Amino acid sequence: MKTVIAKALINSYSYNEYRKIISDLLIEGKSSGAIQSEDLTHYSSLNETRMHRLDKTIKISDEILLKLQSLKSDYTWLVISEGWCGDAAQLLPVFNKMDAVSDKIEMKIVFRDENEELMNLFLTNGAKSIPKLIILDKKTLNVEANWGPRPKGAIELIQNYKEKFGAIDETAKAELQLWYLHDKGFSTQNEVTEVLLAIESEKAFVI
Repeated sequence: MKTVIAKALINSYSYNEYRKIISDLLIEGKSSGAIQSEDLTHYSSLNETRMHRLDKTIKISDEILLKLQSLKSDYTWLVISEGWCGDAAQLLPVFNKMDAVSDKIEMKIVFRDENEELMNLFLTNGAKSIPKLIILDKKTLNVEANWGPRPKGAIELIQNYKEKFGAIDETAKAELQLWYLHDKGFSTQNEVTEVLLAIESEKAFVI
């Protein structure tokens, strides 16, 4: 696993580099990923607009800020993503803001379709669901935890919709985006921070 992770990190990008790649592809009328289609390019364009907005509006709560600044260990956040993914567009700006307020976190992003071996290590119920946040010990590259592809509230929304209507359609996707809009990134901040604090607690216990 460490070999796969190390290889992925070599091919990883900073948040700003990732954003530029997506933007440059859109100029060419393309999306990221192995498959190209009008729908995927359309979703990528919508996500570009969303991420521009979220970069300006996402705020880290004071409570989360204090917790992130209390971290003792250094972590690399390896995120698996693609530009067409609606969940990724909502979550990566939150990860980026969390990274920015803590000198103990460094985020790196890889594209799912270019890192199949890595993706296959972090499937969700057998599916290549993204984004997937892999929390690594920065020094050892040990996998401390992983999170994703959605906060619990968003998972429940999609599960309930699927149970009621049998499939995920454009209406479900619209409802999911509204959920993210109203949540303002706070569920993601809370859940990921809880994971980090659990890791820190376990490290302290081991020591």
